[in-house]
Amino acid sequence: MSTTTTDTATTGTAATTRTAPAHTTAAGLDQLNPPTRLLMGPGPINADPRVTRATASALTGQFDPWMTDTMNETMALYRSVFNTTNEQTFLVDGTSRAAIEAALVSLVAPGQKVLIAVMGRFGLLLKEICERVGATVITIERPWGTVFTASEIEEALRIHRPVLFATVQGDTATTMNQPLEGLGQLCHRYGALCYVDATASIAGNTLLVDDWELDVVSAGLQKCLGGPSGSAPITISERAREVIEGRRHLEAGITDGSAGVGERIRSNYLDLAMLMDYWGPMRLNHHTESGPMLYAARECARLIDAEGIAQTVERHRLNGAAMAAGLQGLGLELFGDQHYRMNNVIGVKIPDGVPGDDLRAALLTDFAVEIGTSFGPLTGVVWRVGVMGYNARRDAVLTTLAALEAELHRFGHATTGSGVEAAMAYYDQSKTNEEQPA
Repeated sequence: MSTTTTDTATTGTAATTRTAPAHTTAAGLDQLNPPTRLLMGPGPINADPRVTRATASALTGQFDPWMTDTMNETMALYRSVFNTTNEQTFLVDGTSRAAIEAALVSLVAPGQKVLIAVMGRFGLLLKEICERVGATVITIERPWGTVFTASEIEEALRIHRPVLFATVQGDTATTMNQPLEGLGQLCHRYGALCYVDATASIAGNTLLVDDWELDVVSAGLQKCLGGPSGSAPITISERAREVIEGRRHLEAGITDGSAGVGERIRSNYLDLAMLMDYWGPMRLNHHTESGPMLYAARECARLIDAEGIAQTVERHRLNGAAMAAGLQGLGLELFGDQHYRMNNVIGVKIPDGVPGDDLRAALLTDFAVEIGTSFGPLTGVVWRVGVMGYNARRDAVLTTLAALEAELHRFGHATTGSGVEAAMAYYDQSKTNEEQPA
């Protein structure tokens, strides 16, 4: 059974008709049955089936000993993922943006100076959040498709002397991967803390929190970690913990008797001082931890721990490079400085004469394969193809390339070669190189 409705949203003028799915009828709602897609865009991706199964596990009380033991296990697993020994490594309930905002609102008080390195859309997000906090925000900017040099960052730190430097490791809008080695040491030399948003890059690209002395790094499950959106891992150095503890204020209803100190953090839900008390030995009540999302986050990290974080990064590098080789094999031009491209997202320029959004829609309709578009100055200029998490595997790469090649032909674009053959050649060469004696 279906109903007919009028839809003017797609044209803005003339009305068109569409058939509403049966589950919207007055007869009642059907059980959820989402379509099966191969999600090869910039995220989210298909969650690993083992992660999905974990979310269906039984719920317990939030302070049940089994639950708190599982929280502790999850903290330990993410120390391995972040390559850190930071005690304060836990989850912020919410999407990756929740952890970004928790970090910035907890580290920066109104009026304090923040320096942000912007190389794409998500650097601009850091800027907006800091402005909302009431910080004095200074930005340095790079054209989309490029990254900052250490000397550019050092010069800005020397001139402006912020309390916090913030940047994004991997900006999916541009597909670029900002080098971070030595960045924390550089910030500390000029008296600044260092915050990094690693949502799109963690587990797909090398991230050494302790070696690089990064003070706060946050992430999200829905990309290289291989899970659903809704839980945001974060790690906090001792240096940053002291700053956050210097603004500790407890709710009146759960106070432990201690007086608040410093400028109160201007969010309750995203107050890292209270979240540290909740995840730490005090177990001071703050919110109710989401059981299913805790299970998902634990399973994501457990699978990476079993594979080995270095091996997980290499898997993303191999499959991302094969995808890039396949796209170039089709005669397509890759976007941005490829020396600094993330392993897990490839930007490809939309060929002249090809309607980018129409082709993406056809890919979804004909092959159930999703790739992404981009934002701002890259809207309608590039497609973004993701090779992340559970989808960072050979069959997903080859299926996407075959589908894209077929649709390019249907839209009248003559490819110069076979994407599948180019990707397979890359895989074969990589295997041959591995088999060569050292």
